[in-house]
Amino acid sequence: MAPLKFCANISWLFTELPDFSQRILAAAAAGFQAVEAAWLYDSDLQELQRVRKATGVEVVLINTPPGDIKAGDLGLGAVPGREAEFREGLDLSLKYARALDCKRIHLMAGRVPVDSDRATVAKEMEAVFVQNLKYAADILSKEGITGLIEPINTRITDPKYFLDSPHQASAILEKVGKPNMKLQMDIFHWQIMDGNLTQNIQKYIPIIGHVQIAQVPGRNEPDSAGELSYSYLFDTLENIGYQGYIGCEYKPQGSTDEGLGWIREYWTHRKC
Repeated sequence: MAPLKFCANISWLFTELPDFSQRILAAAAAGFQAVEAAWLYDSDLQELQRVRKATGVEVVLINTPPGDIKAGDLGLGAVPGREAEFREGLDLSLKYARALDCKRIHLMAGRVPVDSDRATVAKEMEAVFVQNLKYAADILSKEGITGLIEPINTRITDPKYFLDSPHQASAILEKVGKPNMKLQMDIFHWQIMDGNLTQNIQKYIPIIGHVQIAQVPGRNEPDSAGELSYSYLFDTLENIGYQGYIGCEYKPQGSTDEGLGWIREYWTHRKC
């Protein structure tokens, strides 16, 4: 079995350093061959390109812009009336993806609008999301880029997020019907919303295009105290033949480097 491939999420790791270029350097020094990030759009793109080329680190995933965070946005993909802004954000993410040779973009669904009832607006939001994803899929396919949608738990992290379960995401992807549109499995969110991880991984592995990890409920290192056995989950992903990346999207309990013992142990025992 091939060993799993990990990437450092530099929006969460190496935050001791102020900018993303420095975090890429730190990730490379720590042994990572790949990184991912949420929003790089305040960073100097030429500097990011320079550091990526100098280190040889692959940028494997970025998110579409969140919209106006101060106004309560967290993505626009499923938000009615914001289609034009979603397309503008997609164009910006494409600019960065091209420059950084990034082949995956997480298309953020967004939140249920303020003062709206989830059940009342669910059908409208799904229809908007499906149409935006179809549009994005056609654009991304010309660039050889995979689009991803990620369920985010509404019990702890974000009660207003529209897309909150793998089952909902799978149904939406089926309606979109585009081969370059995949499911992003964040094990932290999946455990909180649904549990049943072994069965869900086996069920959805054909449409999973990216994985992210953190312990539950604290969202810390995978080997920290919590509900999940990551040694078992890593074995499960290996045995099932998962070939994609696993993003380390967690909050270090101390310094990032001090909390990397778990991945150094994995690399020591399983890395080719």
